[in-house]
Amino acid sequence: MRIVSVTEPGGPENLFITEAAPPFAAPGEVLVAVHAAGVNRADLLQRQGFYPPPPGASDIIGLEVAGAIVELGEGVHGWAIGDECVALLAGGGYAEYVNVPAGQVIRPPAGIDLISAGGLIEAAATVLSNFDHVHLKAGETVLIHGGTGGVGTFAIQYAKTIGARVLTTAGSAEKLELCRELGADEAFDYHDDWVAAVAETTAGKGVDVILDVIGAKYLESNVASLALDGRLVVIGLQGGRKATLDLNALLVKRATVTATSLRGRPVAQKAAIAAAVAERVWPLVTAGAIKPPRETRFRLADVAQAHALLASGENIGKVILTM
Repeated sequence: MRIVSVTEPGGPENLFITEAAPPFAAPGEVLVAVHAAGVNRADLLQRQGFYPPPPGASDIIGLEVAGAIVELGEGVHGWAIGDECVALLAGGGYAEYVNVPAGQVIRPPAGIDLISAGGLIEAAATVLSNFDHVHLKAGETVLIHGGTGGVGTFAIQYAKTIGARVLTTAGSAEKLELCRELGADEAFDYHDDWVAAVAETTAGKGVDVILDVIGAKYLESNVASLALDGRLVVIGLQGGRKATLDLNALLVKRATVTATSLRGRPVAQKAAIAAAVAERVWPLVTAGAIKPPRETRFRLADVAQAHALLASGENIGKVILTM
């Protein structure tokens, strides 16, 4: 089978198509013939050598795929050869075949093209699990950084279905307008003083929840933007890993700073999240309450171009590799 290999940690030019023996479905697993693989910022980090796969996972890049089941491992029930599916992975997605624990495989949302579905489950699982983690609820205000990325576009729409007021940041007039089209109540250019804008639009109260993909660069500003009993959840490190945290600022607000990662969770946790996505999120997608993001498709052979686009910051929505 064809796979994407990394010759050495570095830029997109180090991605090449090579051949490898296809995997097989071990007990409790299914083997998926991949039709499409989502491209995520975690993939860029792995290519650069900063985000190795968890122990036991494939070292092939790729955290989500859509395709068809071609083999059932011992003890797998509820699936048949030929069934279309989407899968949440710890690795292995940039390949023509991938083996996956059956609990991390769900059917795609009804009415959605299978290729488009290949770029949905990672964002859906990330958004659902993190908003559950910080208990976002109706009537609260949430600030979502990176509103036009794969996670951001999903998070804006899902937060609106909960009944939250949504603020977001993005980097251009076009992107800010897209955030508003997706349902954001307010959208701020991150090149400007978004902290002051958040304070003004919340009458100085701050926001209840922040979903942050930036990390260290925004830590102080994020804490300053939290309301009493506010919760900051960090899910990305685009702005670095280390920053100074003023604990007194947390104390006076009774605030919480937490960070999560989806990739390294145990299989049972991932299976529970995948099942929750199928039960609670896919019906919203099918009903049109959550629309799939804009997407740019690349052939597997053009994977270096796909990575370059995502790294450029010019991309809007989802980047998808097709087989």
